[in-house]
Amino acid sequence: MRWWSAANFVSNAGTWMQLTVQNLLVLKITGSAAATGLSISVQAAPALFVSLLGGAAVDRWPRKTTVAVSQALLGAVAFTTALLVALDRIDMTSLLLLAAVTGVIATVDGPACALLGNDLVPVEDVPSAIGVGALVHSSGRLVGTGLAGVTVGFLGTSAAYAANGLSFLFVASVVPFLRPAPGAAPDPGGAGRAAPERAEMSVRQGLAYFVRRPRLVALAAVTGLSSVFGRNYGLTLAVLVTGPLAGGAGAFGTVSTVLAAGGIVGAVLGARLRRPSVRTVGLLAAAGGLLQVAAGLSPSLAVLLVLVLPMAVVESVSDTAGTAVLQTDPPARLRGRVLGVWSSVGTVWSLGGPPLLGLLMEWAGARGALVAGGLLIAGAIGAGLLRRRAAAPAPVRLRAQDDEVTDREALGTAA
Repeated sequence: MRWWSAANFVSNAGTWMQLTVQNLLVLKITGSAAATGLSISVQAAPALFVSLLGGAAVDRWPRKTTVAVSQALLGAVAFTTALLVALDRIDMTSLLLLAAVTGVIATVDGPACALLGNDLVPVEDVPSAIGVGALVHSSGRLVGTGLAGVTVGFLGTSAAYAANGLSFLFVASVVPFLRPAPGAAPDPGGAGRAAPERAEMSVRQGLAYFVRRPRLVALAAVTGLSSVFGRNYGLTLAVLVTGPLAGGAGAFGTVSTVLAAGGIVGAVLGARLRRPSVRTVGLLAAAGGLLQVAAGLSPSLAVLLVLVLPMAVVESVSDTAGTAVLQTDPPARLRGRVLGVWSSVGTVWSLGGPPLLGLLMEWAGARGALVAGGLLIAGAIGAGLLRRRAAAPAPVRLRAQDDEVTDREALGTAA
């Protein structure tokens, strides 16, 4: 697990370095912010249409083989892009094509990597393993974003893509040496699975399980509300800092740094969760919504910085708890397909959320969007919890008969 976490950290740092450099490269080629947004959407779009098939592939194929192959393919795409940039043969068409290919491969690589980490530890430690993965992701994002500017400044854009390619190859080289700890669950896609059982691994099974599982539907609703109205801080806080609070790019950079630090702290705390639940996710999301309301009413940048840290911590712990529920609730044979469904749903939020939030800010301003979004999140989750409590059947206590033994100690003695 230590080797896997180290490899994931290197890979995440390389990925965020490439994503940052890719935005700069698109701006250099086209000079258009809209084209930059298009490149991001093209890379994310395959998750909307292909994730269900990718999840089914993860359930069908051996996990370690799937990860090694997908990481090698992602490395090949990164090296191809580095070569085109170095030869000055890159254009917008080829860049979008390579981004789309990366997105398709990621529909298999994402769930495979997430579940491989769970396969390495005892079943009771899976929530902690998910928390460690969140910590690695947050740390890699922070390091990779910082390294992007340094790498481009000293070595050029192609070097950043080549470095990301090397990070993928590092992961692929580590995978064959990973050994599950005693008590770890067996790989459901391993060689021991019978051929008829493999043939029954349809996409529809994962979709049906997700839809018929109320706690997963509730988790999707909570996460969707938070994603659309509460977690686009790169957009809402940027407008708040540079607008009503009269700050500049430096001030927003400080806010972003505090957000990143809070995400790391939250990931550490999330790794200590032993039995996360949808209720935990909902309560944390509601708390985050109320903190967001307070942030929207901040009279100064100093007050906002005080509020941003707990906002990021709560968001990170909530994400970790939700991921743990998502990856442990389905039976092992269905987890890849359930993650595929989740990826498709999450892509809808990521593509549709920013435009909706932008319209809300146009109508209510940055402060109004933060306050209204926070109240909507907290109110909806509170109403859902109250409705669930009202619908829960009340326990019925039966009076013990004279010949019944009710004392627990006496029962133990009788047994």
